[in-house]
Amino acid sequence: MESIDLNCDAGESFGRYSLGNDKELFKLVTSVNVACGYHAGDHNIMAKTVKLAEENNVSIGAHPGYQDINGFGRRDMSLSLDEIYNLMIYQLGALKTMAEVQGVKLNHVKPHGALYNLAAKNRDVAFTVAKAVKAVDDKLTLYGLSGSELCSAGEETGLKVAHEVFADRTYQSDGTLTPRSEPNALIHRTNEAADQILHIVKHGKVRTVNGDEIPLKADTVCIHGDGEHAIPFAKTLIQRLEKEQIFIKKIEAK
Repeated sequence: MESIDLNCDAGESFGRYSLGNDKELFKLVTSVNVACGYHAGDHNIMAKTVKLAEENNVSIGAHPGYQDINGFGRRDMSLSLDEIYNLMIYQLGALKTMAEVQGVKLNHVKPHGALYNLAAKNRDVAFTVAKAVKAVDDKLTLYGLSGSELCSAGEETGLKVAHEVFADRTYQSDGTLTPRSEPNALIHRTNEAADQILHIVKHGKVRTVNGDEIPLKADTVCIHGDGEHAIPFAKTLIQRLEKEQIFIKKIEAK
């Protein structure tokens, strides 16, 4: 019986500003990546999101990003490796403690936005991120773009790694995601996105924007909770997967 994890980014509201539909999405996914206050979220949102995740029996992960509220952590920043290491430690420590005081264990880490994309292709940054995760807790699973430098760094560092694929994003021939600045970066049609995931899970390949197919490993599928159709899409994807005897199951800790 095949299974796959279904994750979403969460807790990305800030103060009075609300983003996403965590309450409904948490009923569908198996793991959540909680913003740690730098690109989104704050201490109250983090505590509330951890509680909501525990109530829905989903795995809780940290979602650290650049300190860039205005740019939602999606803008490139010129930081040294030491600065990246320290911002990782700071954010992981905050969420780990926030979870532990509620009696909940942190399960995984998935970098956010521009940091995620940089770690996917830059070996030095990838190892910096992986070493920070290991320093905080070597039992944490590292989520990274499938086949990326981040996944390789995590494996070489001794961490458990989850290769992540995206339902609503298109792929380049080198396995990277099409930049959001390009018009064909996003897949808007629910069935088209579900078709992409089914093809990846069943055949281990994805069709790129250039029309060729490249190998792609899938341990977890990301659904963007801030998307307009996140809830109906998640339901459709689960139905399509289960019809093919592929079931949604969270990734257990190392």
